[in-house]
Amino acid sequence: MKARNELRLLPWSGPDGKPCYLSTDDSDGYMSRLADNIETVQLGMATELLKHAQELLDDGDTEAEELRLLATKLTGALRDALRVATSRGGRLTTPESHCC
Repeated sequence: MKARNELRLLPWSGPDGKPCYLSTDDSDGYMSRLADNIETVQLGMATELLKHAQELLDDGDTEAEELRLLATKLTGALRDALRVATSRGGRLTTPESHCC
């Protein structure tokens, strides 16, 4: 099982795009709740962007400039979603395996 006081990857980057981490064992503290809320917003925005992307792709008249902008926004949303997945995956606890 993972220790509760391991670093949490936060859903935003620091200077120069470097990852930010939170060291706390209080999952209900201010910074933990702020990070949870930002993750929720990021995932919600990604969901809406995905719907918009499908609409643009379904429209045969979408121009190349619109598609480039879409690709840029999707890249950012995917980066955010992967950071959320990495952060949440790092906080999963797994039962200790018992061997024979």
